[in-house]
Amino acid sequence: MTAEEADDAGGEAATDGEGETDDDLEAVLATVRERVEPDDDERAALREIAETLLERAENAATELCPDADVMQVGSTARDTWIAGDRDIDVFVRFPADLEREPLERYGLEVGHATLPDGHEEYAEHPYVKGEYEGFDVDVVPCFRLESATDIRSAVDRTPFHTRYLQERLDDDLAGDVRLTKQFMKGIGVYGSDLRTRGFSGYLTELLVLEYGGFRPLVEAAADWHPPVRLDPEDHGRASFTDPLVVIDPTDPERNVAAVCDAENVARFQHYARDLLENPRTDLFEPVEFDPLTESNLLAHLERRGTTPVAVRFDAPDLVEDQLYPQLYKSLEGITTGLDDRGFDVFRAETVTDETAVVFVELAVADRPALERHEGPPVHVQGHAQGFYKVYADDPDAYGPFIDGDRYATEREREFTTARAFLESDRLFDVGLGAHVETALEDGYDVLVGEEVTALLPEFGVELAQYFEPRP
Repeated sequence: MTAEEADDAGGEAATDGEGETDDDLEAVLATVRERVEPDDDERAALREIAETLLERAENAATELCPDADVMQVGSTARDTWIAGDRDIDVFVRFPADLEREPLERYGLEVGHATLPDGHEEYAEHPYVKGEYEGFDVDVVPCFRLESATDIRSAVDRTPFHTRYLQERLDDDLAGDVRLTKQFMKGIGVYGSDLRTRGFSGYLTELLVLEYGGFRPLVEAAADWHPPVRLDPEDHGRASFTDPLVVIDPTDPERNVAAVCDAENVARFQHYARDLLENPRTDLFEPVEFDPLTESNLLAHLERRGTTPVAVRFDAPDLVEDQLYPQLYKSLEGITTGLDDRGFDVFRAETVTDETAVVFVELAVADRPALERHEGPPVHVQGHAQGFYKVYADDPDAYGPFIDGDRYATEREREFTTARAFLESDRLFDVGLGAHVETALEDGYDVLVGEEVTALLPEFGVELAQYFEPRP
């Protein structure tokens, strides 16, 4: 075989391989599409329930305010819901000149009339949530406005989002939205709640619409170079610094992807490449972790040679979107406090159930009795003399002495163990969430080393995820 023939053969082989991968991907997508597409019976059931709820809500709303109206919003209104999802969102729209207090009061009355067994929850303002015929239902009041830029509460945008997408998503794109949502659920990036900090349903729909389908989206995402900026309606006005920017087509001052953190953007990129290189259906299903056993946890600790420490306390009684920002702030504060004192943080996480835990793995858990403290260069006369005088009169300090061109001293370390710091009042000097700080004031436990096995009954799955990390 000549060199030219070899090149031709290699080119044909590469083409065949790419074709096989392409065929495999299409087969995978066809399988998942069939799985996530609601069947006729499910659609009919949803339609019947939604009509009943909308009628109830409209009757109750117009009795209170004749100019009120109702509309169904969200994925079930846009036909982008996944088979098995059982969510119906009913928005009750009141005139823009209505005051906030009567809107909230009317909204709750309509909610309870629509869902007699429902309960009240609070986001930006109160609404009613409940179950009806197996469906999870939200009845939410909002203002009826001419433009999304005139919003008086965050939920006022939602009807504009629904209308915008209803006018643009055809059946094929709606099917690709379902595919994208299932993929995002499988890889763990779906959800704009402040625990997940991932891709919202609206953001997912806009991405599919912008790129023209699921496959073009993952092909583009595989080659993203954040910051990525998309502006569907070419507003071209607002500037944002987020890793992913999708300007809201109904509100040019808003980044729809603002809550989506850099880690989830990177995770979506990773699995987009993974899917294109090795198509398989298991990427569309969340990984189920078995709880970590005590023996496996101890084996991990021995292998890693690190020291785990945990601060465990009663979880504040807050909804997740209020609790997790406080937990993340507290996690950052505690890890910074440990790092600043020489207890090198290797990795850290926070989890919550009945109790909440800040879990930190340390590369260094014990420090010597002394710490080095460098002063200013000797030639910086005022500061240098001040430093010298402070430590020259300290009988417990070594020095001051000159190291290079500056003063230095070796002084007694405040905490020689991570436990001592975490059990001290100095823990409250780091940046903590307000409700977390209150919970810690009521009492908390510090677990070090093998003591963290006490977390397994409540957090065995979360510890398995920590010690068996995946992208």
